[in-house]
Amino acid sequence: MPESPFYAKAMRGASRLVGHWLLLGQADPDRLAMILADTARVAKLGEPEETPDGATLGAWSGDTTPPLWAARAATFLLLQMPAKPAPRDELEACAWAYCWLRLRHFDTLADAQAALPPHLAEPLAEALPAAWHDHQQLRLI
Repeated sequence: MPESPFYAKAMRGASRLVGHWLLLGQADPDRLAMILADTARVAKLGEPEETPDGATLGAWSGDTTPPLWAARAATFLLLQMPAKPAPRDELEACAWAYCWLRLRHFDTLADAQAALPPHLAEPLAEALPAAWHDHQQLRLI
């Protein structure tokens, strides 16, 4: 089955998502990497085999695609920030939408849209329906 254009964008945007966490997190990169891995474990967003270091986190925010647990944990952490960060470009919006649908179970696209924090409704207006379609396609397999 060929990779969907949305999925490819979301995977490219995952690096931007981790980079956003690295930019806004208020600690050194090694500590931010530890927080990311611990959050993934505690919130059951994935099981990192080991805790990455700051250099790995830096690579994931650049040209190296991060593992999905890292993108999900970054989304989870960014959603908790009082500054209410939002995606900075289309690829990051696709990654936010992709991860949003994997943070909780939604029965419908309308449920997923209604549950979004208000500051993300507009930035994810195009990406979330595309993510929903991609997510529904996966359920057919």
